[in-house]
Formats: sequence, structure tokens, C-alpha cells
Amino acid sequence: MNAHRPAGRSGRLYVIGAGMAGLAAAVQGVRQGRAVTVMEATGHGGGRCRSFADATLGRVIDNGSHLILSGNRNIFTFLERIGAPDGIRPMGGGGFPFLDLASRRVWCLHPTGGRIPWWLLSAKRRVPDSSLGDYLALWRLARAGPEASLADCLDPARAIFERLWAPLSLAILNCEPETASAALFWRVLDETLFKGSGACRPQWAPQGLSSALVDPALDFLGRSGAEVLFAHRLSALAMAGDRITRLEFGGRGVALDEAEDVILALPPGPAAALLGDALPDLRTRAIVNVHFRLDDAFSLPGGSGFLGLIGGTSQWMFQRGDMLSVTISAADALARRPAAGIAAEIWAEAARALGLAGGPPPPYRVIKERSATIAQTPAQVARRPGAKTRWRNLFVAGDWTDTGLPATIEGAIASGFRAAILADSGEDQG
Repeated sequence: MNAHRPAGRSGRLYVIGAGMAGLAAAVQGVRQGRAVTVMEATGHGGGRCRSFADATLGRVIDNGSHLILSGNRNIFTFLERIGAPDGIRPMGGGGFPFLDLASRRVWCLHPTGGRIPWWLLSAKRRVPDSSLGDYLALWRLARAGPEASLADCLDPARAIFERLWAPLSLAILNCEPETASAALFWRVLDETLFKGSGACRPQWAPQGLSSALVDPALDFLGRSGAEVLFAHRLSALAMAGDRITRLEFGGRGVALDEAEDVILALPPGPAAALLGDALPDLRTRAIVNVHFRLDDAFSLPGGSGFLGLIGGTSQWMFQRGDMLSVTISAADALARRPAAGIAAEIWAEAARALGLAGGPPPPYRVIKERSATIAQTPAQVARRPGAKTRWRNLFVAGDWTDTGLPATIEGAIASGFRAAILADSGEDQG
């Protein structure tokens, strides 16, 4: 544990990494009145949450599709702070639509407002062939121990398991329900689904993730006098006693004085490479996204901008104009396959879902995030580190740290806020 330090640090705050955790830390640091320098190894911000122009598709696409919920309060706090509250908007249609690829049956999960889940009494709002008892069984998750998986608490033989709990487990935790942390899954449901439609209304970035989250954050930091330096890859940290004393950037160094702090907002692998045994070795899981550009206008079954798929390799579909994006989580094996084979298989499922003729896929882009998130199993969740380190002026941030939330955009932003608060006060703010 760090020694207590007086609140209101006045020295410069160095943030290493301009992903969502790093941007959130920098924004919070500015709010606290600190001089802030952000150093990013690449030439862009956003990390795994960004948009880019794809030459093959002739479109700006997101590197991955992210479904945001209205109850993700850290995301919306971040948007308010950077002056971009309209970057994320409600998705048309409402509810959570699903399609069974085998039977072509379409249904929609439709929560009502308020903490009392009256909607569970209506079979039309529930998953087909599910009972009230299937949802009441979720209370087992609230009492689950830290070693319990989702499948330990909920009956895999029930229809709702395949039609709802499994797809949500993959989407939220990037793990199959047989290995996913029951406690972490419960935390998400308690913050969203169990608070009613006001907290679980699907949201999206209609102009892309960079336009919604990254570019406005960089603009805010620039207007606020923060320094953002791209192509600055941290190669080493110099330590003396309980302090970080110097940042090394391939032959260039930055010496730190007593009042300056560092937030390391990097993925777990690069962070561990710099800090060694000060950080745990965390396993990661892959996510594969396939983007198709269609020639003709189309709409997704269920009438929304996204669709859950049951019974195939594909798990979630998203529509933006003439672009169809398909997401597959827990995709370690799939990510090892050639892109052409992946695109052919996913397009065959997409065409079936859209009622289109099969054949070769339209123009596509396959994006393999081989270390998209940590494996959010009970064992790995227990190993997530807090923001503090053994060095009193060094803190870590990232969706992989112990925020109590899954490794999502919401968790990344929460981690950045917390790391900056701790760097300013030295006291855990919860």
C-alpha cells in the first residue's frame, strides 16, 4: 500500500497510453487542476476502441463493435466532461432482439421501466419457452462465491441458457458460461437489467467510436492545455526506492520530480513487460469482428440496429448504413484461421439471417483482436490488480484492472477515473 499523501497534488501527471483508460485518466487529471501529458506509442488515440478508414470497404469502420447500455454511467459521465454528450445515442427499436438461425424464430427481450421487473410476468416480453422461475434463479448469482462460474449457478439444460445467458456471457465477459465469473455477470445485471429499461436501453455511436469518444476527448485535452504526444513508446521505467524516477522512450528520457505521478494505461501484456512480477500474469481471450459492405439496403430482423444470433458461429450483428458488422467473442480458435475462411463462414450465416442468397461474401474486412480482453473467469478475475502499485507515484489503469466491472469501455473509463483520483489524493475512493 502507498503511504498517505496530501490531497491535491500539484505536479505534472504523465499518462502512458491514449486508449479509453488513458483518456479518462487524463480528463480526470485536468479536472483536478493538474498539468497533464499523455504519451501514446501509436499515431492515434482510442486503443482498441477506435475508428479508421478501410480502403477495401471504402468506409470508416470501428475496429470492434461495442453495445453500450444507458446504465453505463461512467461512459456518459466521460461524455459530459469532454463536452460531447450526444456522441452516444439510443439505438432504434428498443429491447434486445434475437434470431435463431436454425428455426428462424425471432424474439425480443423487452424490459419495462423501474426496479420492479413487472415485464417478467408477460411471456411476450421474455425469452421464448422461459418461465418466471428462470429469471428468479438469477438470485443464485448474487449469493455465488468468487469461484463460481455462470454454469455453476444456472441450469444449462433450460432453454433460456442457450437463448440468453450464453450470448450475454460471451458479449459481456468474453467467456463461455461454463467458465465465466458468476459474480462479475451478476454485477452487470444488477446495474442494468434489474434496474429496468431506463438502465439497459441499447445505445451506440452512429458516427463511429472515434467520432463519439476519442476525437472529442483529444479536443478537450487540447483546449485544456494538456499535452498529447503520439509515437512515444515507453521502453523502460527507472525506479529508486518507492518512486518512479524516470521514463525512458528509446533513448529519450523524462526525469520525474517528487510532485509528479505516472499512470500506466496500457494493455496487460505491455504493462507486465515494464513492471515484471509487480503485475500478475493474466490470460487473454480473442474477439473477431467481420465487416461487410452490402450493395443493397437491408434491415436486421427485429427492427433494431443490432441482433443477437443463436445457433451459429456468429453471435451479434450490427448495422450502420450499408455496413454489416458481425462480432464473435471467445474466438481464440477462430482467430487462428485464415481471414478468407472466416469471412465465408460468417457471410453464409449473415445471408441466412438477412434472407439473402448465399454465394461468395461481398467486400469484407476481418479484424482479429487476439488479446481483446482478459479471460474473465473466476480465477483470472481474482488476480486483477488494483490501481495502486508498490511505487507511490505509479498507478495502473485499464479494463483489466480490478474495477468490479467487466473488461469493457465502461470498465476502462472507470479505471482511468479511479487511477487519476488516487494519483491526486493517495487515498482509495472506492
